[in-house]
Amino acid sequence: MTSAMTDPAAPSSAGFLRTAGRAVLRAARALIWWFNSILGGNDYQRYVQHLQLQHPDAPIPSERGYWRDRHDAAARNPANRCC
Repeated sequence: MTSAMTDPAAPSSAGFLRTAGRAVLRAARALIWWFNSILGGNDYQRYVQHLQLQHPDAPIPSERGYWRDRHDAAARNPANRCC
């Protein structure tokens, strides 16, 4: 009679925990990416890419300037927000 502890074909608990830990880490990273995307965390990078591709001669604003202009535009046009 062989037990799971001595059977080399049986998965080790350390291997299972490592696999489960990686799955949890992947899920956490995906959730963080999703929230960051929803909240606009990638918007500046996308805007810079757009400027480089579509308007290569246009100056690229600083990230601080981008957010300042974006919030000013939202304040001037409150129809696009909920409150």
